[in-house]
Amino acid sequence: MSDTNKKSVQKSTVQKKMVNESIASYEAVTMKKRRSAISIMGSLIGLVKPLLHIMLAAIILGTAGYLCAIFLTILAGQVIVHGVIAGGAGSIKTIITVMIIIAVLRGILHYAEQYCNHFIAFKLLAIIRHKVFAALRKLCPAKLEGRDKGDLISVITSDIELLEVFYAHTISPSAIAFLFTIVMCLFIGYFHWLLGLIALAAYLIVGIVIPLGISKLSGGDGMKFRRGSGELSGFVLDSLRGLSETLQYGQGRKRLVQMNEKTDALAKDEERMKRTAGRNSAVTNTVVLVFDLVMLFVSALLYQSGAVGFDGVLIPTIALFSSFGPAIALAALGSTLQNTFAAGNRVLDILEEMPVVEEVTGRPEIAFTGAAAEHVTFAYGEETILSNVSVEIPKHSVVGIVGRSGSGKSTLLKLLMRFWNVQQGKVKISDMPINQINTANLREMEGFVTQETHLFHDSIKNNLRIAKLEATDEEIEAACKKASVHDFIMTLPRGYDTPVGELGNTLSGGERQRLGLTRAFLHNAPLLLLDEPTSNLDSLNEAVILKSLHEEREGKTVVLVSHRQSTMRIADTVYSVEHGRMS
Repeated sequence: MSDTNKKSVQKSTVQKKMVNESIASYEAVTMKKRRSAISIMGSLIGLVKPLLHIMLAAIILGTAGYLCAIFLTILAGQVIVHGVIAGGAGSIKTIITVMIIIAVLRGILHYAEQYCNHFIAFKLLAIIRHKVFAALRKLCPAKLEGRDKGDLISVITSDIELLEVFYAHTISPSAIAFLFTIVMCLFIGYFHWLLGLIALAAYLIVGIVIPLGISKLSGGDGMKFRRGSGELSGFVLDSLRGLSETLQYGQGRKRLVQMNEKTDALAKDEERMKRTAGRNSAVTNTVVLVFDLVMLFVSALLYQSGAVGFDGVLIPTIALFSSFGPAIALAALGSTLQNTFAAGNRVLDILEEMPVVEEVTGRPEIAFTGAAAEHVTFAYGEETILSNVSVEIPKHSVVGIVGRSGSGKSTLLKLLMRFWNVQQGKVKISDMPINQINTANLREMEGFVTQETHLFHDSIKNNLRIAKLEATDEEIEAACKKASVHDFIMTLPRGYDTPVGELGNTLSGGERQRLGLTRAFLHNAPLLLLDEPTSNLDSLNEAVILKSLHEEREGKTVVLVSHRQSTMRIADTVYSVEHGRMS
């Protein structure tokens, strides 16, 4: 086997172990945090605290609106009692006037309730997205290494959007159903306590017992569906990224078959959830009919015994007939909530997952005076990458690090960036342990260029301004000249305003790498960490960049990782890494 192939295999092996370790960690966390529906609901409700006053308003408005709708029917029954039976024409006019007022009020209350609910839903979606992105930022990169990006996209988009159902159509309806049940049981119980108990039993069975039973029967269908949805998103994203390779090797049909299989499996899960919802609806409607008949039968018996009058038969029966709306709304949630809770569980997994590297704040700001690694040992899982490594990085020097792929060179730079914490030893900046420096302060002192530069779907200029938001056009141009990319940019149709395309796919690897170097020059940090900065460049562009680095050494400290001996000629000191050890 050639040296190149050996390096490739070694690097691939290390990367696979890193990915496997990350995936195993994620799965362990997911299994550990399999929450109950009550726990998920409590956690999600906790997010509504900033808008609690609006939520309370929605609940009160909704309860009042439902009562208005029910009492329209009840007042119609009163018309029958007072008009047809008692012959009171004056009472009928009064009742009809009240009915008109209540009907108008019902419309106003319903509109106000829906407005409040949707205001809360959309506000909270923004809050949750902000929290999720903030959590992902804290987890990156250690906890996101090897994580399925399609699954993360599914969480950020569809899972969070599904929570709108919870806030707009679950929390408020549940509270409304609770208050509504109390009022209606007291009202029906006014005619006879036994009728009030029947009403209470009916509401509890329809609104709580049936949904819980259906939810238990459906098991983990919701979680399975959400997981499958995330896997499908990941597969589609992967297929789009590898479309050229798929076409090149004639694997388009095979890929399509795999996608169809995943889609069909997801469709089966969805169909199963729909059948559960259908059974839920059938059982609910049957129970409602049974309780309506029970109320009619019992009230008739009470009428025969003289315990209630005719209004004690008609009004409670009409009231129960027409008041199952809130309870049925809860019953309908029995199956759909499984999907919602599954989405909520996935979102909470991210929000509650602890980062490997905690952000440091509240410490005094420091200036860069040099860096060092002292007896550093680091491992990805059980695979030791660095063992007792020590490196001195004096201020205003260029330190080179050479070694084969997989030897730990890039890992050392990531430890200097504090993407991970060392297991043994210390990494210091300005004679201070790196884990005691404010994270923002550390990022200001360091500029990091990797072998793969990510470019956002935006113009070249805006991609470069990520390194310095307030950078002038002159500063951007000067940085581009240092990175030997200015002349290339000027050949483009729109110059610095040229869009780079999604994932930077309109540019070559060397062009993207030079833009990454431009970002580092523009950031103007005192410590530059460069991981194979010229690996995708020809000898001419490499010479230009090395010249720029040499000229920058007066005000910069550079750590240069490369396997090219030509790159090391500007280094003051060169360390060699072999099997995780420094020499």
